[in-house]
Formats: sequence, C-alpha cells, structure tokens
Amino acid sequence: MQSSLRRGLAATLARVIAVVVVGGSSLAAQAQPEGLDPEAQRILKSATDFLARQKQFSVETRNTLEVVLKSGQKVEFNHTARQSVQRPNKLRAERTGDLVEQLFIYDGRSLTLRNLENDVYAQVSAPDTLEGMLDFARASLDIVAPAGDLIYANAYDILMDGVTQSFVVGKSVIEGVRCDQLAFRAPHVDLQVWVQEGPQPLVRRFVITTRDLPNAPQFAVTMTKWNLQPKFDARTFRFVPPDGHKKVDFLTR
Repeated sequence: MQSSLRRGLAATLARVIAVVVVGGSSLAAQAQPEGLDPEAQRILKSATDFLARQKQFSVETRNTLEVVLKSGQKVEFNHTARQSVQRPNKLRAERTGDLVEQLFIYDGRSLTLRNLENDVYAQVSAPDTLEGMLDFARASLDIVAPAGDLIYANAYDILMDGVTQSFVVGKSVIEGVRCDQLAFRAPHVDLQVWVQEGPQPLVRRFVITTRDLPNAPQFAVTMTKWNLQPKFDARTFRFVPPDGHKKVDFLTR
C-alpha cells in the first residue's frame, strides 16, 4: 500500500511539473524577483482600499490550517466561516469545522464569543470601532477574527508591514473568478494573495506560510462568496443568550 501511495504521489508530481514547464524552464527554476514590485503593491492596495470603502459586506470562506506534529508530519484541519461587517462598529462571524464551533459578535459596545459545543459564552466590553475591537481582541484575549486583517481601514499597511520582496506571479482562477496572483515576503512570513480582476478588486484567496516554524506550516483562506449588498437587521449584530447557556469569563493575557 505504501509503495502504491508513493508511486501515485510521484505520478501526480510528475504531471504537475509537466504543467508548469514552459519552453524548457520551470517556474520553480526561475529567479525570484528582488525588491518590491510596484505593480504587486498597486494591485494589493486597490483591493484593500476597495474593501475599506464598503460600508457593509458579507463573505463566506473555506479555511485550511496546517499543524506540524513533533514528528514533523503535517496534519490539516478545515473549517468554514461566514462574516458580516457593518462599518464603523459591527461584526458577526460564524465558524464551524474540525477545531471550532463558534459565534463571534461585536455590536459596537461589547464583544461576545459563544462556543456552540458546550453551551457557554463569554462577553466583555470592547472599544467602539472595528479597528479598536480587533486590536483589543488580539492583544488582550488572543482572539483573531476570521480574515480580520482585511477589515482594517489601513489593511494595506498591516499586510505590507516588514515586506521586503513582492511580485506578480501571474493570472489565476479562484472559484471560477479570474485573478491576479501576488506574492510577498517578510522576514518570517510569506504571503500569497489572489485579487479579482476588474472594477471590484476583491481578495479571493490568501495563503500565509510561517517560515520561522518547522516545516513552514500554512494557513489558507478561500473566499467562496462575497456580498457587497447584504441584508442585515437588528438581530444580525445582537446576542441573546440561548436558554441553558452559561456565561463564563474570557481568558485574558
């Protein structure tokens, strides 16, 4: 069985190599561009600025997290998420999958995290802006909202922090949408971003590779559905504890 698996993987790898070989030279063999490519920066900034101008939106994502075991073997975990945002101070995120079953609600005054697996929730006062809440959640509660960096009004500055190299990889198709694929490198992290072509330069996928951890695990997010005209109501960003749920305290740093 193991030899069959190895043969199958080898055959798959050979087909992949055959696909990327063009004119006798492979993409992997090409020299990586040095420095910052203005075109890659321009495309990324157009995407972050476009989203920052949206007063409200929702997005559904498919997320993959790699965990490296002590043996060096990688194990993959998956979850999906739906995120609803209303600027300047409303956020709702629902996550479900291998490691998490959670509801995350920010109503402009408080932040609530509900754990659906064991019928508990925690609630705490929070700053009155999305950016302030996201900073608070990350620094004080060790909580990161799904695709949280993209929500910031200054998302471009956050994503470009420490970046020393960037380039446009080329054209790609994500979920049936034609995109520009971008690559960025910082001292400890590699970032790939796929940005939709056209007048709505939405981020369609991003992959973060953590190079300072053994075997460089990756976190990948694919945006499966964007909605720039969602229908929200008073219940969207309001949390009412279900019957039988117990309130607990956040674990703070």
